[in-house]
Amino acid sequence: MSSKNPQHLKYTKEHEWLSDAEDGVSTIGITKHAADALGDIVYVQLPEVGDTVTAGETCGELESTKSVSDLYSPVTGEVIEVNQDVLDDNALVNGAPFEGGWLFKVRVEDTDELLSADEYDALTHAG
Repeated sequence: MSSKNPQHLKYTKEHEWLSDAEDGVSTIGITKHAADALGDIVYVQLPEVGDTVTAGETCGELESTKSVSDLYSPVTGEVIEVNQDVLDDNALVNGAPFEGGWLFKVRVEDTDELLSADEYDALTHAG
């Protein structure tokens, strides 16, 4: 069975994804599994440019028609960009979580324990 999550990304147990650092900068978003579980996202709160986020700690919030879910940072570093398109149109997170629905970019100092696509698949299909 091949992964339905992009192989080039890393994942967290809290359902965030992280791109490989390009010039020290990684892009962060939530997985399709998380977006589907949340349902229609109606509000997104992200860290601000210049904020420092810490690996494994809450850095924002996603609110859906079903619930409110904390957003955890998979890395420690400085936020250098937030996706204004997602703030303007929250549905992008549901519609394209791995493309246009990315959330923010961080200049990475340190990472938390990250999973490969296959390890994340195993986690989300357990039970």
